[in-house]
Amino acid sequence: MSNTMGSPKQLPPEQREELISTLKARFEKNMNRHNGLEWAKLQAKLEASPEKLWSLHEMEKTGGEPDVVGLDYSTGEYIFFDCAPESPKGRRSICYDHEALEARKEYKPENSAVGMAAAMGIELLTEAQYRDLQKLGNFDSKTSSWLKTPVEIRNRGGALFADYRYGNVFVYHNGAESYYAARAFRGSLMV
Repeated sequence: MSNTMGSPKQLPPEQREELISTLKARFEKNMNRHNGLEWAKLQAKLEASPEKLWSLHEMEKTGGEPDVVGLDYSTGEYIFFDCAPESPKGRRSICYDHEALEARKEYKPENSAVGMAAAMGIELLTEAQYRDLQKLGNFDSKTSSWLKTPVEIRNRGGALFADYRYGNVFVYHNGAESYYAARAFRGSLMV
C-alpha cells in the first residue's frame, strides 16, 4: 500500500491487527529480552501510535523480526530492535548512505542503509546498541550489519559494520560505498 505525500503512514485495520498479533507472539516467546515488561501496557502504547506501528510493519516486512528489548524509564518509551537471527534479508546488498550510493560509478546497489532506515522511520543500531543486542542471544553469526557510523569515520569515507563470530562481537570498517549479499542493517525504534 502506498501513501500519498503528506498523509500519515498508517496501516489498514486488518494489517494492524495482524502485526500486533505477531508482535505479541514474539513478545511472549522471548521473555528473556524484556523481563518485567507487560504486554497489555505495550499494546496500548502501540495502538496509540499508528506511525510507529507502520514503522514496525516495515521492519517486519523486510525480515527484521522486531521485538521489545527494553523500556526507557525516563521517557516511558519502549525500545524495539530488529531481532532476526541474521541481518534482515529484505535490506541486504546496500551501501551505507546516499553519499556512498552516489559515489559509485557502476554496479550501484538499489539503496543505502541510512536511506532505507529513514524511509522506514527507524534508526541504525549504534555499536553500543548492537553489543546490547548480542547480550540477548547470538545474532549475525553468518551475516553482518551496518552500524551508525561516527561522523569522523564517515567523513574519511568509511563506515562501520559488525557481526558475531567465535563467541565474540567484532566491529569492523569498510568503504561506505561497499555492499555485500550478506550485509544489511538492524534498526531501532522508540515507541
